[in-house]
Amino acid sequence: MTFIGIIPARYASKRFPAKPLALLGGLTVIERVYRQVDGFFDAAVVATDDQRIYDVVTSFGGKAVMTSVHHKSGTDRVWEAYEHIGEKYDVVVNIQGDEPFIQPSQLKAIQQCFDNEDTQIATLVKPFSPQDGLAALENPNSPKVVVDDHGRALYFSRSVIPYLRGVERCEWLSSHTFYKHIGLYAYRPEVLRQITALPQSPLEVAESLEQLRWLQAGYHIQVGVSQVETIGIDTPEDLARAEEFLKGMRK
Repeated sequence: MTFIGIIPARYASKRFPAKPLALLGGLTVIERVYRQVDGFFDAAVVATDDQRIYDVVTSFGGKAVMTSVHHKSGTDRVWEAYEHIGEKYDVVVNIQGDEPFIQPSQLKAIQQCFDNEDTQIATLVKPFSPQDGLAALENPNSPKVVVDDHGRALYFSRSVIPYLRGVERCEWLSSHTFYKHIGLYAYRPEVLRQITALPQSPLEVAESLEQLRWLQAGYHIQVGVSQVETIGIDTPEDLARAEEFLKGMRK
């Protein structure tokens, strides 16, 4: 099977404008993401809406394509980029442009989801541990996932799911395995085309989680499990935490 990794990167983030061009350990965030992906799949490309990001990517030898400034999601940007590239691949992998610590083991885990020929869409989760603490579990910016017996996502939520009735909240993490969603997706190209044509669904609007649109429309999302902790960068504060994380990795 052939895989292409596409990294959507837009300039005008509300919480952190110009985030892909922010420096992390002397390199831009987008370069760090690209370096983690380049060479793992059959191809890798950055899909951006800004000439400055495009120029930075090509300056370090990466591949980039320009896409519309009007996309409402990274998934839409990934589909436009895939169409623009014009080459056919069996699977399109969407790597968030703000995940500079994405690991080969995680890329492998999502790749392996397509060993099952019935897989339409795949994503990753990481189990919460008791050491993470209740605040991490209850953080609405960290979506939770429940999975069925066949490894498919049943639901994603910003709330804690499932609710453990009759168990003190302080004991939840030691009483049940909760899963945190890792924003890495992969799709069959035809499925990617179909889901980008779907209108927003009520569940998606309610939780502001795009993947609920796909579930509500009847698509299946296969879930791979990773034990690796990464730091996504949504705010300048996250960038500061990422700097500390990077320093710790170098020790």
